[in-house]
Amino acid sequence: MDKDNEKMPATLGGIKLLIIGVVVMFAGYILMIGGGSDDPAVFNSAMFDFRRLVAAPLVILCGIVIEVVAIMKVSKKK
Repeated sequence: MDKDNEKMPATLGGIKLLIIGVVVMFAGYILMIGGGSDDPAVFNSAMFDFRRLVAAPLVILCGIVIEVVAIMKVSKKK
């Protein structure tokens, strides 16, 4: 067998990046929580604030970018 085939493709650094990306995406989803109203007849403008419309999607996109980098990262051969 070739030595290159014996090496595990997922390195410890790559796995750490994957976990960090998942945590960042989870934080983005947490930022989106709330803003609803208990009474459907009452309008609550809190659902249209900056945190839910801009910040949370940007945090989720950052998490996705971290995931892509973690997957595409090439480990250095020794």
